Formats: sequence, structure tokens, C-alpha cells
Amino acid sequence: MTKSILGALAVLMFVAVGIAAAPPLTFTFSDVHANKTATETDTFAVNNAGVIAGDFVDAKGIQHAMILAGKKLTSVNHDDCANTGGFSSGAIAFYGINSAGAASGWCTNTKTGVNEAFVYAKGKFTTVLFPGSSSTNAIGINDKGDVVGLYVDSSGVQHGFVKKGSKYTSIDVTGGTDTEAWGINNSGQMTVFAISSAGGYESFIYNGKTFKKVSDPNAGTSGTIARDVNSKGDVDGVYFNSSGDEIGFLLHAGTYYDVMDPKADNDTRPDGVNDKLEIVGRYATSAGTTVGFKATTKTSAGAIFTVDTSDQHTVDRRRGRLQPLNTP
Repeated sequence: MTKSILGALAVLMFVAVGIAAAPPLTFTFSDVHANKTATETDTFAVNNAGVIAGDFVDAKGIQHAMILAGKKLTSVNHDDCANTGGFSSGAIAFYGINSAGAASGWCTNTKTGVNEAFVYAKGKFTTVLFPGSSSTNAIGINDKGDVVGLYVDSSGVQHGFVKKGSKYTSIDVTGGTDTEAWGINNSGQMTVFAISSAGGYESFIYNGKTFKKVSDPNAGTSGTIARDVNSKGDVDGVYFNSSGDEIGFLLHAGTYYDVMDPKADNDTRPDGVNDKLEIVGRYATSAGTTVGFKATTKTSAGAIFTVDTSDQHTVDRRRGRLQPLNTP
């Protein structure tokens, strides 16, 4: 009897410590559709007003860059941009959006076959081109108009970059290849990832001087990809588990939380996060289709958690209760 009471107390103490160390988070998911006839909607970024940037494919199979404010859809095209074939063909898309509604993105020029980057604001495109590069992809943008992304140099080597004003700065992860900068917050912190010498992804928060590693403790050998960072330092992205599945994560207050859409087959890919902890991204269905999602995050002392006991970092690793809320 005494041992049972002591055991129960030990469990209660562990739970109490776990809750104190990691405030409960509840994720509520909703599907995102550009309009009623869109056959695919990709959501890559969200600003603090909840405006989403990405792309969608219409009923005729044509892809358009997209800015979605509630139900108000702004469809954006460019005569020189590829508009079919998706990401692998360089079809036009927006990957970042700031508070002013300026969106960053890229496409493959159908005349030259080269990837071209841009910022779209107030109905106009402004070219983003790393000096001397053979191609440039713009991905993230902050409220100052700073842009991050990747470029390929004249030797065919990929690097990350940041553009502040008219100044471009190259970014490379020491010991890694194919560096890419994805997100940038208003403090200038950037999410950067590269392929390590071991062949997996390694990710960092980069402030222009130092790299701070972001590595989900449940990642397998393929590693972690950090996508976006908000102005409070929260990071979202994906890690690859031992089975090779893409599992979404949110790094909040030093704790890694799984972000898995309940309708996903195996893969959920968060891409953008704003200061309100609204997350956007994509998930894969059992039929192999990709669906855009938006997840809201709520701190709740009453939230129910399941501890992932397969990981040794049980106090710092939680799986939040999922509350699906699907929209047409």
C-alpha cells in the first residue's frame, strides 16, 4: 500500500514538473481552399493579420500565386512565369508575406528557363537578383522589407542569402551544402538549413553572426528543416522520423511540440508562423494529394497531452491535443 502511494506521488510530481516546464498548447486545424473550384491550395506564409500567401491550382490546371485574406482571394500571375507543373517546374508562387501585404516569391521564366525572384506589392513586381547569380529564389520577407532565399552561383553551387535594402549578403553553413534561408523576422533572425556531410538536413537560427542549432530531438538521420521564425523567436518546420515521415513541429519557449494535422496520412509540413502562433502549411492525404492548412495555437492549463515515451526528452517533448475544424 505504501509503495503504491509513493508511486502515485512520483507520477503526480513528474506530471506537475512536466506541465511547469512546458505550457500546454492546443492546435486547432482547418483546411484552406483558395476558392470552391481550386484543385490544390498551398499555404506557405501568414502575417500577423492572418493573411496567407501561397499558390493555388484552378480547375483548368493553371497555377496562380495567391494572397488570401479571409475569403478575399487575390490571384496573381506574370506573363513570363511558368504556371503548370507545380514546385518542381517552377510554377509561380508566393512564399512569404509581411504586415504591409508585400509578398516574396519566385518562378521559372518560361523564356529563359531560369528561376527568377521578386517581391509583389501594390500590384507591382520588383525583381530580386543576387549579383552574379545564375538564378535566385526569394522566400521570406519581414516588415522592413528584408528578403531571404537562395541563389545559385556561376559554378552551379547553391547558397542562402539575405537582402537588406540594396545590399545582398551570401549565407553558407560551414561543413554543409545547398544552404537555404527560408524565414526572417523583424529582429533579423533567419531560419537557415543545409545538407550536412552525413547527408541529412541540419537547421539553424542565424542572426547574421552566429548560428544556433535547431534540431528536433525525435528526428532520425534525415534531420530537421526549420522553416519560419516569428518575431518572438518561435520556429516551425519539419523533422524526419526513423520511418522517413515528415512530422511538423513548433519550437516554443525551448520546447518542441509535434504539429500533425489529424487528416494527414503521414506527412504534415508547417511552413509559416506568425506572432500569434498561427501556423500554415500543407499535409498529405492517403490519396497522395496535398492540402493547405491553417492551425491556431492556444495555451490552456487544461489541455490534455500524450507524452511521447519513445524519446528520452519526455519533459521537453509533447504532442498537443488535436482539434480538427474543417472548412469547405
